[in-house]
Amino acid sequence: MCSLFGLIDHGKVLATREKNRILNTLARECECRGTDATGIAYHFNGQMRIYKRPLPAHRMKLHIPNGVNVVMGHTRMTTQGSEKRNYNNHPFPGCCGGNAFALAHNGVLWNDRELQADLPKTNIQTDSYVAVQLLEKQGALDFSSLKAMAETVEGSFVFTVLDAQNTVWVVKGDNPFVLYHYNGFTLYASTEAILRRIAKRLRFGLPNGISEPEEGEILKIDRTGRITTGSFIPYHTCQHWWRYRPYYDPIGVERTTGTCDLTDAAKSMGISSDEVQVLLDYGCSPQEVEELLYDPALLHGLAGELLYAY
Repeated sequence: MCSLFGLIDHGKVLATREKNRILNTLARECECRGTDATGIAYHFNGQMRIYKRPLPAHRMKLHIPNGVNVVMGHTRMTTQGSEKRNYNNHPFPGCCGGNAFALAHNGVLWNDRELQADLPKTNIQTDSYVAVQLLEKQGALDFSSLKAMAETVEGSFVFTVLDAQNTVWVVKGDNPFVLYHYNGFTLYASTEAILRRIAKRLRFGLPNGISEPEEGEILKIDRTGRITTGSFIPYHTCQHWWRYRPYYDPIGVERTTGTCDLTDAAKSMGISSDEVQVLLDYGCSPQEVEELLYDPALLHGLAGELLYAY
């Protein structure tokens, strides 16, 4: 799928050069989840700045100016909307009540086209953009509007939103998301494995704290590092029965009789074990592969591109 990443220097303890080094390292480690496009967003001199390109992170040089302490990023694995048209890439710009914001998404939305029938026409073809339009329609960016948006969209998701006050909002659906807290700053990414590699490469050592928000949580992380929380009710359909009885066996847990694994389930839906494995090797979680089982054409296409690449 894709990866979210970001840096919040709430204690203003990092030099600009160090922040740029952290951001580039974060983005490159997130390539395990997407190489089609890379982008960052930050607020500077009263304006929301978004820099994104249809390039893998290792081919980009991310720079932020002096004085920027909060940055939101994204690496993309294309599922809808060609990355060659840069407006399809994350983060996306938005505006509520005259205040600019930027939004990034990890996951796949299923009802975006249905929702867009009642929203302004746009040339952006990415499913994620409907979240921006829903927030703009409400004219506010707060716990209430984020809750309404999260309860309207259907699919798998984590959204991150950066607003004009340098607040990072996290809307946690069923996809992974982890924060590492250090003295004076916080890093986040879609998986802890990415953050562990970052900590090792940058020699940060163990964090002071680790946060893994639960599905249905909304986090508000202000520029001082203070975290407040809200919630929403996740949309559960029959397609989400794996939340309660997964296809796959958790690592380290012995299989029980009557529970088939992810590969067996995929085979029953006409998807080969090679296709499943190449997606897992690429960095998709078992949950994300399960989401793709309900869109076999998309899964076949993604797996085919990866198998061809290998």
